[in-house]
Amino acid sequence: MLPAERHRAILQHLHARGSIRVKELSQLFDVTEETVRRDLHMLEEEGKLRRSHGGAVRVDEDMTNEISYLIRESEHVPEKEVIAKTALQFIGIGDRIVLDASTTALHLANALPDMPLTVLTNSLKVALELSGKEKIEVISTGGILRSSSLSYVGPMAEDSLSKFHVNKAFLSCKGIHTQHGFTESNALQALVKRKMIDIADTVIVLADHSKIQVQDFTHVADAREVDMLITDSETNEADLTAFEQLGLRVLRAD
Repeated sequence: MLPAERHRAILQHLHARGSIRVKELSQLFDVTEETVRRDLHMLEEEGKLRRSHGGAVRVDEDMTNEISYLIRESEHVPEKEVIAKTALQFIGIGDRIVLDASTTALHLANALPDMPLTVLTNSLKVALELSGKEKIEVISTGGILRSSSLSYVGPMAEDSLSKFHVNKAFLSCKGIHTQHGFTESNALQALVKRKMIDIADTVIVLADHSKIQVQDFTHVADAREVDMLITDSETNEADLTAFEQLGLRVLRAD
């Protein structure tokens, strides 16, 4: 594959996924990681992407745009499912939890057994999924409905969250980085997730390997504010160790 063809393919993958790692591109194109780094450097010089630790993230014309829920639902599905199943062990009868509007949180909602539990969420899809489980009490934040994420955001959602206290928050993100923390692509979503962190005793981040050591547009929280990180088996050991050194409990779901 010629460099120009490889560059077009890299941009197509970024458009679909939002971020990608050097290791994945090296395997995909059967070239060395150094070749991939040169490609990413050239594309960054042209303003077509932003390099991140271990990979690259997409540059949008409007950096507050969110990736469509339909696109996100199709990405890294096996990894999200195994992360969700691992997270189940930290939810007990009578818990009060908050779930964000991420597709990983939706997988967790799908996996939840019908047991006495209170779930607070800003996600329309999570609320609908849980509506069929009679023992689970579901509280929706309300607010401004964003069609791109099927979630409620804005002052009403934030004010609603501030009225509650939960044992645990299960949140995902666009990126979690040891230095730059927990980040999102949309400022409104970031404000809602910040409020979810504020009302929770324990913050558990559910992030597949494509989000590890990635920095996106809007800061939500420092990495040290996260109590636990659950990721998948593709996340490398060095990255896990880096988060553990910050005091996070890290689980790699198999």
